[in-house]
Amino acid sequence: MSGSGAREDDYGPAAAPGVLPADTTEDVRARGTRVAVLPVGSFEQHGPYLPLATDTLVACAVAREIAAAYPVHLLPPVTVSCSHEHASWPGTVSISAVTLHAVVSDIAASLHRSGVTALVVVNGHGGNYVLGNVVQEASARGERMALFPAAEDWETARERAGVVTSPLTDMHAGEIETSILLHAHPAFVRPGHESADFTADDRRHLLTLGMSAYTESGVIGRPSLGSADKGRKLLASLAESFGPYLELLAAAQ
Repeated sequence: MSGSGAREDDYGPAAAPGVLPADTTEDVRARGTRVAVLPVGSFEQHGPYLPLATDTLVACAVAREIAAAYPVHLLPPVTVSCSHEHASWPGTVSISAVTLHAVVSDIAASLHRSGVTALVVVNGHGGNYVLGNVVQEASARGERMALFPAAEDWETARERAGVVTSPLTDMHAGEIETSILLHAHPAFVRPGHESADFTADDRRHLLTLGMSAYTESGVIGRPSLGSADKGRKLLASLAESFGPYLELLAAAQ
């Protein structure tokens, strides 16, 4: 049994430390911030060597990096989202896009009632297309909301971290996700990623057929190229890219 109380087995800890914010209400009051950061992940297969919670762990790692650099109100993650393309694998759990839309919208409304008037959604799962609609609709109503990171933020991070795999090829459980977990939660990366590379760049029927039509292992990418150093540099770059988002929301206030 570990000192943190988390159960451990041959593969390491059963629960990730540091995922939930430890603020008290007085901490939030003293900080006085009016911008909240909400990590949104998923609970879906990530091959045989990364945990089902990978996207949530990635979103939380990005959000923690942001909270360490800027005066924001860090929220606990949304851990189940739209993972329907991974339904063929055991362990994957999904909710509908309508439900995810409602959850994020309700969180934003609740924050607004308590005086936090801007929300940044940190998305860790590419299949959460509906989050773009949530932000668009909120912005059209005059509310302050943003979706982070954008594709351009990831591209800058890839270049600064020395990520070799292209965004098209690095689709799932590949170089980027493996790198971030090797840095933020190395105990969660099980043996096997070093030889799990698999590419499938032509995925034009993904929404119709799901991931199982393109990969048997659940991996699409080159996890063998992942490293903790790349993960550290990816997070550092994303934190730097967040600055203009905060300035934009602050200016709107």
